[in-house]
Amino acid sequence: MDTSHGPLQDKTVMITGASSGIGAAAARLFAEQGAAVGLMARREDRLRELADDIEAAGGRALVTAGDVTEPKDVERAVTALVDEFGRLDAAYNNAGWGSIGTPIHETDDAVFQQIMDVNVRGVWNCLKHQIPVMLRQGSGSIVNTCSTAGAFATGAIAPYVAAKHAVLGLTKAAAAEYGDRGIRVNALMVGATRTELMETAMEQVPQLEQAAVARAIQHRLADPLEVARAAAWLCGDQASFITGAGVPVDGGCSAV
Repeated sequence: MDTSHGPLQDKTVMITGASSGIGAAAARLFAEQGAAVGLMARREDRLRELADDIEAAGGRALVTAGDVTEPKDVERAVTALVDEFGRLDAAYNNAGWGSIGTPIHETDDAVFQQIMDVNVRGVWNCLKHQIPVMLRQGSGSIVNTCSTAGAFATGAIAPYVAAKHAVLGLTKAAAAEYGDRGIRVNALMVGATRTELMETAMEQVPQLEQAAVARAIQHRLADPLEVARAAAWLCGDQASFITGAGVPVDGGCSAV
């Protein structure tokens, strides 16, 4: 891994939901592009394995296992990263969770709460603890994983649609509040992606893949690396005049 001339060279990036899927792909890509990566997720064994791979390839990685719904876990992860590498230049708040589509009147309250906690409170907790570090530095870039469900009803379970709308709202509000203090905040409006979570959902609902593919102009699911590339670009200096945006990475499904 030659990181000496990467677009994220010498930057420190925190990634949540890093144990699999888009988060793991982002961790590898960011490290390849020169960043020191702080990995956060609940599955510590997965994170350790990922960090070992990154370091074996010449990259730098720090593991902090934790749950984004717990403010103290997020605070601990941010503090550990800054203690280890001295800065927090960017954050990719990617942790999320969804469930199989169920009509509102049949959706259990506990499912609603869990979806809101992981997707909305998780991003809120990250913003609360990442922004103060960036304010002290006078710069920073934050990317939140949203979804096409953050822009319109996609057929996903209603609490997920509501949660992702809230993530986009938090993104825009944070961008407006801190734009004149050197902090950019954007969201990725991600379409159906071939992650472990999506694979499980497609096993439970066989027609789900066909429906997702039909919505996209490119008629396929995304690879996690394709989403990670967009996140890396937004975290880097090449996207310096982009903030408050919901950037679609959806194979064109939001265009029709």
